Amino acid sequence: MRSSSALVLFAAAAWAQSWTPQVSHTTASLRGLSTVNDRVAWASGTGGTYLVTTDGGATWTAAKVPDAEKLDFRDVHAVDEHTAWLMSAGTGDLSRIYRTSDGGAHWTLQFVNPDPTGFFDAIAFWDAQHGIAIGDPVRGHFVILETADGGAHWVKRVGPEAVAGEGAFAASGTCLIATGYRDAWFVTGGARVFHSTNRGTTWTAAQTPIRHDSASAGIFSLAFFGPSRGIAVGGDYANPKEDAHNIAVTSDGRTWTEPASRPAGFRSAVQYVPSLHAWVVVGTSGSDISTDDGQTWKRFDEAAYNAVAFPFAVGPKGAIAKFTR
Repeated sequence: MRSSSALVLFAAAAWAQSWTPQVSHTTASLRGLSTVNDRVAWASGTGGTYLVTTDGGATWTAAKVPDAEKLDFRDVHAVDEHTAWLMSAGTGDLSRIYRTSDGGAHWTLQFVNPDPTGFFDAIAFWDAQHGIAIGDPVRGHFVILETADGGAHWVKRVGPEAVAGEGAFAASGTCLIATGYRDAWFVTGGARVFHSTNRGTTWTAAQTPIRHDSASAGIFSLAFFGPSRGIAVGGDYANPKEDAHNIAVTSDGRTWTEPASRPAGFRSAVQYVPSLHAWVVVGTSGSDISTDDGQTWKRFDEAAYNAVAFPFAVGPKGAIAKFTR
C-alpha cells in the first residue's frame, strides 16, 4: 500500500501536462484549427495561409490559397485529409468561404459576403453536406448562412436580432458550433448564448454572467459534452491576464452560472476531451484544465494560443503545439 505522500506524488506525475511546440513552417497568425483524427488536422490563418498534417503533427505542410494573400482565414473545417473548408473574416467581400477536395491542390471559392458592412465569424458542419456559418449583424440581425450540399450553395436565413453594439468574435472558429444532428450554438460579445434546434431556422437566447463591459469583452467560445453539459469562456482580450467573469457553465443547456473557480485570464477557446475526462481552455495568457466540469481549474501552460482542437493548439506567429502528458 502506498503512503499518502506517495499517492500525491503519483497523482501529480500522472497529470503533468504541457503543450509541446511543433514546426509549422509559417509565421502567420493562426486561429483556425480542425482535427479529423489522430493523424489528420488542418489549421489556418493570416495571409491566405492553411496548414495540413497527415502524420499526427510530426510534420506540417504550410501553403497559401491562390489569390487569397490578403485574406485572414479565421476558421477551417475538415472531414479528412482531402476535403476542407476555409472561412475568411473581414469587412465586406473579405469574408469568404473556400473548399478543397484534393488536399489543397485546388480551391473553389464557394461564397463571397455580399453585404459591404458584413463580417463573417465562424463556420461549422454537422456532416460533409450540412453546414452553417454566422456573421456579425447586418441591419440589426445576425447573419446566418446554411448549406445542404457541401457548400455548393449557401442560403441566407433570417438571423436572430442583436442588441445595440452586439457581435461575435472571430477569434478561434469556436464562437459557433454544430452538435447532434440539428443543433447549433453561437456566442456573442453581449455575453449571450444562442441555440437553434433546427439548423439555424429559429433561435433562442440565454444571458450568461460572463463580462461584456467593453467592446473587447464577452464570450469567445463554447463547447458541449453531450446534449446539455456545456462551458462558455471569454473575458477581455485587451486585458489577457484579467480573470474576472471569464467563464460560465450549464448542465441543462438553458441556464448559465459562474463557477467558484475560473481560468487564469482571458480565454478564446474551450474543448471537452473525452480521453482525459477533462475540459481544456486556451488563450493569449495561457492554458488551463478542469476535471470536474469546470468547477475548478489548473493552469498548465503560459504560452499564447488562440484555438484548440485536441490534441493540437495554434496561436500567434505560426505557433502550433501538441498536448503531452
